[in-house]
Amino acid sequence: MWILLLEAGVALFLLVFIVWWTMFAGRKPEQQQEQEREQQRQARPLPPRDEPPRS
Repeated sequence: MWILLLEAGVALFLLVFIVWWTMFAGRKPEQQQEQEREQQRQARPLPPRDEPPRS
């Protein structure tokens, strides 16, 4: 019985640790700037094509 409680305790600890690690890890400033640049690139409209669309 105590083995089951120990296993449940370890699983709970791992769950809390993973959630804590991902919540407070955050992004580095370089990654935020890179993501903003990528979003700006995607937001630009595409230039018109010279060819008519193929069907």
